[in-house]
Amino acid sequence: MIRLARFSRKLRKSRDGAVAVEFGLLATIMITMLLGVFQVGIGMQNYNAVRNVSAEVARYAMVQYETGNKLSNSQIRTFALSTARSAPYLLDHTRVEATVLDASPQRVAGAKELNLQIRYQVPIIIGFLGIPDPQIAYNRPIFLLED
Repeated sequence: MIRLARFSRKLRKSRDGAVAVEFGLLATIMITMLLGVFQVGIGMQNYNAVRNVSAEVARYAMVQYETGNKLSNSQIRTFALSTARSAPYLLDHTRVEATVLDASPQRVAGAKELNLQIRYQVPIIIGFLGIPDPQIAYNRPIFLLED
């Protein structure tokens, strides 16, 4: 009993493990914040990729239309998906979706207006926190001048 009392007094006065305990408490918070910053960076990169894919698809559709190659909505959609999956974008093919629809109503006389929507599920690296995968949805009108 006396030995236990001496040991407990000695343990209370000792500061040897204080740094390890403080590190254990703060390290989890700091690592979680660091992973959060990485996650925001991944989300921003994916948003820029989706936006640039839509611009490339719109440019492709306009050039094809001007050269007399009238593409269907499904051909434009196929090009959008293949562009998103290839370099330099390299979006995960299981997480990207594209739709191309005729706009209703048509806003510009003498032009065919299409609506391109690209959706992408951003992969999440902090899933252990119970956060669901965020989704990016980007809409872009495409105006094709008619002859």
